[in-house]
Formats: sequence, structure tokens, C-alpha cells
Amino acid sequence: MKALVWHGTTDIRCDSVPDPQIEHPRDAIIKVTSCAICGSDLHLYDHFMPGMKSGDIMGHETMGEVVEVGAESKGKLKVGDRVVIPFTIICGECDQCKRGNFSVCERTNRNGHIAAKAFGHTTAGLFGYTHLTGGYPGGQAEYLRVPFADATHIKVPNGIPDEKLLFLSDIFPTGWQAAVQCDIEPTDTVAIWGAGPVGQMAIRSAILLGAKQVIAIDRVPERLDMARAGGAITINFDEESVIERLNELTNGKGPEKCIDAVGMEAHAAGTVDAMYDRVKQATMMETDRPHVLREMAYVCRPAGTLSIPGVYGGLLDKIPFGAIMNKGLTIRTGQTHVNRWTDDLLRRIEEGQIDPSFVITHTVGLNEGPDMYKIFRDKQDGCIKVVLKP
Repeated sequence: MKALVWHGTTDIRCDSVPDPQIEHPRDAIIKVTSCAICGSDLHLYDHFMPGMKSGDIMGHETMGEVVEVGAESKGKLKVGDRVVIPFTIICGECDQCKRGNFSVCERTNRNGHIAAKAFGHTTAGLFGYTHLTGGYPGGQAEYLRVPFADATHIKVPNGIPDEKLLFLSDIFPTGWQAAVQCDIEPTDTVAIWGAGPVGQMAIRSAILLGAKQVIAIDRVPERLDMARAGGAITINFDEESVIERLNELTNGKGPEKCIDAVGMEAHAAGTVDAMYDRVKQATMMETDRPHVLREMAYVCRPAGTLSIPGVYGGLLDKIPFGAIMNKGLTIRTGQTHVNRWTDDLLRRIEEGQIDPSFVITHTVGLNEGPDMYKIFRDKQDGCIKVVLKP
């Protein structure tokens, strides 16, 4: 089959690789009908995340049709089922899964001992990510083996286009969880740093959850236009002070809820801390660039909430924890518990409350994937979200 394969920093190729096979009775094989490039894939493309190996198949936003089912999954899946595959691989049986904490499933990370050394405890296995999260082949391919398939799937109805359903795999529930973690009240201002795909979903989620005012912070014109179309007030951080504008929009009180939809590769050209982060990252004295976290901690209203769906990988420097503690801020973060949210989100799609396909700007064949990684990373050609058709 054809698949997008990681060979090194900024080196993604469309290669011929062996077709996946059933390896365990709980497995299933799906024929991929649509997949996507996620912003967190760019962390791998640029090699900011450790644990990648040449030959790894990329991708964790995938849907398709079941073509083969292992013996222990036949009660939940059958050939011909249409499914979206969450990026988190879940067993459905461990203590964390029973609590709905699917992204920290205790059983699915086959390299759990490595993750435990890095993080203190293992987290769930993830598709198409690093070997810290199991090294499972991803879904930017013609076929995908789904481990623990009886639990790791979302059945979806026929008659709804892939484009409306695909993002149940990651960015829609990720943006939703980011907003839910804020415990939004009708009087709240929600400020969202990053108007990429997750930020766009967080904007619409915050509005659906009843926020009084949603503010999106970015500098890419196409992203800011899309944010305004979704109902957000926008701040272009290249043109005005984020802190001054947020205080102006909140009568000097600051936003009650702040969402970091940027993560480890924050851009803030010209600021002292951004230049500091670039130097420390280049000299391997810091893994991530946490400008957004610093800015959120400084501007958030006392007793507010910092929600962090943006991916971080390692060690951060100069975090103003004194401000966080003394202002009584709550921090909520984590990889997304996809299956906790998808029944409700599928219903909202079916009822027409939201059509997640609004975020798609490019749809191309799998063979064009390597070029689209660069276009997506460099924000060329108005690119916000790429869907791939194997």
C-alpha cells in the first residue's frame, strides 16, 4: 500500500509499504477513505518531538471502512462498518478508561515503560506519533491496523460526507474539550491563542457553550478571517499588543478563561522571551517555546482558568508560576479523551449545530502529502487544514 512515511527532519515521503495484517484478535483493518494532516504532525515533521524512527507511518486523523475484523472484535465491529478512528488507542477496560480518561489508558502504549521514564507514568498509545506513545503506524495510508478495535472506533452513519465526520478523530473533540475544561459561564470572556484548526474548533465550541465573548489571537490573515466568520473578535499580535487589547476588551479585568491552542512552537516575533526561547531551543537547553503560557498567566483574570490543548513535549523555562499561584489560576490540560465527547458531537453534527468541514482549505491525493506538509507548516496558499484522499 501507499503511505506517508517519516524519514527524518522535514523528510516525509509517499512510500510503498507492506499492507497491515491482523496481529491480535482485538484488531481490525480499515480501508482509509479520508485522513488529514494535523498541526501536531508538524512537531514530528520538524522533529521537535523525541522518539521518531525512520520508516514510521504518519497520521492520526483517519476514517474509513472496516475490511477485516479480529475474532475478539466481531461483537462490536463487522466488515462494511463506517468508522472514524480516534487518535487515542483505548482498551475500554482499565481503571482510567472506565473513568473516561481515555488519553491515559493504562494498557495500550506498548512502549509504556519508556513513557513512564519520561513522564512518570504511561499514557495511552497514539496512532502515527512517537515511540514514546507506542510507535503505532498511522493513518496517512491506504489501510490502517486498529489495535483494540472493539473500543478504538466511532461508528458513523452513511449519508454524511467524510469531511463532516473526519475531525471527530481529533481536532473537533480537542477544541471541545479545551472549552469544556474552562467551565464556561454566560458572563465569561474566553481568549484563545492560536487560530489554527484546533483553535477554530475551540472558538465554535466556546460559542456553543455560551461564552459572552470569544477572542482569537493569531497573525495569519486567513486564520483571523475564519475566526471572525465563526463569531470571534480577533487580535493580530503582529499589529497590536495582545495584553493591552485584551484588557481593553475586558474593562481591565482580563479574560476569565484562556485557551492555549498553540503549544510548543509558539511564534512571537520581536518579543524578548521569544528570542530567549529560540536561543535556548537551538542550544538544546529548552525543548519547547512557551510564550503563550507566559502571556496567558499574566493576562488571565485572577481566579480564572488556563486550558491547554496545545501539545508540549518536554522542558519549559521561565514560566511565571508565582503569578499563577498568587492569582489563584486553575490549569487544565491533557491529550483529548476523544471517546468521552464523540456521541454528543456526532449528534450536534447530525442536528446541524456545527459543520466541522468549514476548516478544510485543501483536499489532495495521498501522493501530494509530502508537499502539503511544507505548505501547511509555512502557512502558504492560505492553508489551514489539509484532507488527504488515499
